[in-house]
Amino acid sequence: MLEQILDFVHNYFVKEVHKGSFSISNGSLNVSFLQNDQYFKIIGSIFNDGVHKFGTGTLQDETFVGEVWAMAVPPAVIALSDEIDDWIDKYGDQASSPYQSESFGGYSYSKKSSGGQSGDGNAASDWTGIFRSRLNHWRKIS
Repeated sequence: MLEQILDFVHNYFVKEVHKGSFSISNGSLNVSFLQNDQYFKIIGSIFNDGVHKFGTGTLQDETFVGEVWAMAVPPAVIALSDEIDDWIDKYGDQASSPYQSESFGGYSYSKKSSGGQSGDGNAASDWTGIFRSRLNHWRKIS
């Protein structure tokens, strides 16, 4: 979820961009510029593109030419990511449903209005709509 949030706010909190050839062995990226538990993004990999946490040993072994972005994600963003995960676990199915309410005993239902903010009809009720005002603090315009 953290990567989706960072993409949504157009901000990866990049401190350094390293370009070159990188190797991953035993599930770990072999670099000296990252610290344990630091987030980083891999670009140009066949198997590991995306945001990861250094020191977890969960990457797939490979050698690739690309970029590694050393990131400094604020703890408040990580906490909000956890909160959004909890919200999705609790309300995600309901938010993605096209129905506001359903009843199978009497075969009645009410359809949601189509006033979503991103054109999909449900944007105001998914995580992006619910948490938009709190995420805007970290949004980058460019």
